[in-house]
Amino acid sequence: MKQLKLGIPKGSLEKATIELFAKSGWEIELSSRNYFPEVDDPELSCSICRPQEMSIYVEKEVLDAGITGKDWTLENRSKVVVAADLIYSKVSRKPTRWVLAVPGNSPVRRPEDLAGKKIATELVNFTRRYFAARKINVDISFSWGATEAKAVSGLADAIVEVTETESTIRAHGLRVIAELMISNTQLIASKSAWADPWKREKIENMALLLKGALKADKIVGLKMNVPQERLTAVVAILPSLNAPTVSPLYHQEWFSVETVISEYEVRDLIPRLLKSGAEGIIEYPLNKVI
Repeated sequence: MKQLKLGIPKGSLEKATIELFAKSGWEIELSSRNYFPEVDDPELSCSICRPQEMSIYVEKEVLDAGITGKDWTLENRSKVVVAADLIYSKVSRKPTRWVLAVPGNSPVRRPEDLAGKKIATELVNFTRRYFAARKINVDISFSWGATEAKAVSGLADAIVEVTETESTIRAHGLRVIAELMISNTQLIASKSAWADPWKREKIENMALLLKGALKADKIVGLKMNVPQERLTAVVAILPSLNAPTVSPLYHQEWFSVETVISEYEVRDLIPRLLKSGAEGIIEYPLNKVI
């Protein structure tokens, strides 16, 4: 039987990725002592891999495909195929940002002010290319973690760090002076896997379902019964992706009305639907919208 070798990111993305695959139709079971989790699909074999290294393993065809950040593929300059952009992170469904930050009391206001200064970051290669392209001579050192503390303690004049909300950066008394990159999670594939018809179809089908699961996030289905004389009024206030589904009930002058909406609209919408004549309102979660 053919198998697709898939890399699952270890660390901060791990939990969100496993949950996303579950919504997409794949149950992946992790073990704390095993880097090869079980998956309920005989056509898949999974490996746990650091996202920082994922694109390297995919490019070298140790893996056929993997989930990693766009930032690490750019950092490694890996020659891989981007099968899908998947906008999610450990916290939210938003892209992440790599920013240049300095202590709040620093006189530095722009990247050019850092000439001759020291910068700490985990994203060394990309940062080096960023400053080289602007002809700014800086000393860039690799940070193993706790990068914000290096600027606070004076071990670095500035840091390049990834953030979603800037809350951690601000909590350390740092100030952002530039944005270097917007990144997001991606499903990547090796060139040889993409050239193989069976593997490519498997990867494309996976991408379709993963994107469908992300699209369904924070969206719910709403179903209700409406008498014929109140149908126009109810439909008029119903938001939907395209248009509500309206079906007549058997031997009744009533209709079943169904729509898909943002979960944030439900709390305000349901009381209005009741006042407009809807009854038997049911709200249900969605796994995928395709």
